[in-house]
Amino acid sequence: MDRVATLELRSVDLQSPRNNKEHHTQEMGLKRLILRRGQLFTLQLGFNRPFQPQTDTISFVAETGPEPSELLGTQATFLLTQTQHGNVWSASDFTIDSNSLQVSLFTPANAVIGPYTLKIEISQGQGHGVTYPLGTFILLFNPWSAEDDVYLPSEILLQEYIMRDYGFVYKGHERFITSWPWNFGQFEEDIIDICFEILNKSLYYLENPSKDYSQRNDVVYVCRVVSAMINSNDDSGVLQGNWGEDYSRGVSPLEWNGSVAILRQWSARGGQPVKYGQCWVFASVMCTVMRCLGVPTRVISNFRSAHNVDRNLTIDTYYDQNAEMLPTQKQDKIWNFHVWNECWMIRKDLPPGYNGWQVLDPTPQQTSSGLFCCGPASVKAIREGEVHLAYDTPFVYAEVNADEVIWLFRNSQAQEVLVHNTSSIGKKISTKMVGSDQRQDITSSYKYPEGSSEERSVFMKASRKMLGPNRTSSSFLDLLGSGGFEGHPVRLQLHLARTPEWGQDVLLMLRVQRVSHRAHLQGPIRLVVRFCAQALLHGGGTREPLWRHMMQLNLDFGKETQWPLLLPYNNYRNKLTDEKLIRVSGIAEFEETGRSMLVLKDISLEPPHLSIEVSERAEVGKALRVHITLTNTLTVSLSNCTMVLEGSGLIDGQIVNDLGTLMAEHTIQIQLDLYPIKAGPRQLQVLISSNEVKEIKGYKDILVAPARAS
Repeated sequence: MDRVATLELRSVDLQSPRNNKEHHTQEMGLKRLILRRGQLFTLQLGFNRPFQPQTDTISFVAETGPEPSELLGTQATFLLTQTQHGNVWSASDFTIDSNSLQVSLFTPANAVIGPYTLKIEISQGQGHGVTYPLGTFILLFNPWSAEDDVYLPSEILLQEYIMRDYGFVYKGHERFITSWPWNFGQFEEDIIDICFEILNKSLYYLENPSKDYSQRNDVVYVCRVVSAMINSNDDSGVLQGNWGEDYSRGVSPLEWNGSVAILRQWSARGGQPVKYGQCWVFASVMCTVMRCLGVPTRVISNFRSAHNVDRNLTIDTYYDQNAEMLPTQKQDKIWNFHVWNECWMIRKDLPPGYNGWQVLDPTPQQTSSGLFCCGPASVKAIREGEVHLAYDTPFVYAEVNADEVIWLFRNSQAQEVLVHNTSSIGKKISTKMVGSDQRQDITSSYKYPEGSSEERSVFMKASRKMLGPNRTSSSFLDLLGSGGFEGHPVRLQLHLARTPEWGQDVLLMLRVQRVSHRAHLQGPIRLVVRFCAQALLHGGGTREPLWRHMMQLNLDFGKETQWPLLLPYNNYRNKLTDEKLIRVSGIAEFEETGRSMLVLKDISLEPPHLSIEVSERAEVGKALRVHITLTNTLTVSLSNCTMVLEGSGLIDGQIVNDLGTLMAEHTIQIQLDLYPIKAGPRQLQVLISSNEVKEIKGYKDILVAPARAS
């Protein structure tokens, strides 16, 4: 009987186009194999003769990391069998067709994510085997698999939180929320490689590469590493934060349109942090990385967000008798808004009931286990005040729940509590609505309704856990006896008489109403009201006063009166930050009692608006004419205007045009052709920045049809 020829491998087809489509990774390209764990994929192997299961033995070896090891879960060896066995690496369901072999491989739903090499070892009988390389693949988390810790059982949510490569960040102020379009671009071809480059530059990897790799099966671990690596405070992280106002050594955080340019710059420069980021940039880049890795992720904005360093659940702010908001030596602050992420996962490290959305915050505010990272903190745990649960839950709880105490500062000390707000922090918590460009308010997932019995009892529970049983929750309680919280005989309100636009005078109305009060039953009341306007900073602080005003009022019982207040453009012209926010504050002092009360109004100045029109049907590879119009509605020219266009699937990278100076009351019209690259829903982002106004933004949703067959 003739001896059968040794089985030799002649060809390999990783079937990337077919596998990538089945694994929802086709948007990353079809040339290389990109898989999600916990799901079958198929290969076709060509040999010199037909495979004979009785005598030929085939085993596969999959390896990842610097020193692959079965013990660490970074190496797997598995035989070709006819049936699959549970949640383990396996090769099964093979079919033989002449000299070719079609085989299904399965990766477990708890496998380490990352780039793998795949090899095959062929042997006959007891003889030595011969090893052949089959190629490489990338393995990602799989939110489509019920066995994966990131499983999200809704196709609509998966399309939004994994597949959508553009979205919005909500910025500004709780009363004037602006939607800021952002190009996440997680499927641009090189982004997946940059994501693993980020993991490989972390301090955990540099300290112990094999151990770090072995923990990359755990979504909690990977999220914490990414949270630390998006900022550069401890490591070669992606972004350097800058909350000053000098961005001359880099790019202003307001001038980024998306994550792709940031990630590419970081990679191209060998891991040098990109200048500069603030919270919405950090969170948007983290959203790109996590969606790319396969973790459902969204961007969250919290308006009036507390940064409570001493964990006493109280933020103190101070005004002097001239209504000027004073700087404080404390690190505590109230951001106008703060932006973080939520990632969807099962929390096996917590008691039951805390799965689902988890807060992760890559903005470097304070350290966690020695590094500047934050989370994952269960949103459910925050709502229930379970601040003892990992990770960083007390910090996030305070961001949305701290109390605000406003003091009158006189004679070098805080003398009077003007306001104690239990509901002014953690407002309008927002994210993009699923399948829509609208904003969704998700405040109720973070806390019970303000003032409800549930909300106050959760606050007391969290206070006891954070402060211990013997400490009071706030430093102002000993002043409660001073009568600081009695009502006032007058009600004061500031409101805008017209929409405030940058470059125009701001017109306010002060409404004064005399109300009944036991200490002032009848008779006139005299009060002096001192006003102050200051540029409001993103971090909640203010600049030097830019306008002051004083008025004396005599009020008879039952009367209501209004006074106009004019804040001229010349007063604020060069005094504001790029956010164009003004805080107008007034302190009213009652002559009879010497007591004071505070009235506040924050103003957001509207920038000019741009419009974007697309004339015809969009199709892959076919010219698409775009019309962009900007009218300078201001009374001043806009100098050094630059336009940046971005949009994954529409533009490769960015298009940058210098537009020069746009005179006051003039209009500029720009026409250009785009050649869409990918079919499906896309978003074009347009940013025009100038010396005077940094952020004139617009966007256009565009549905791109596939190229027609010629």
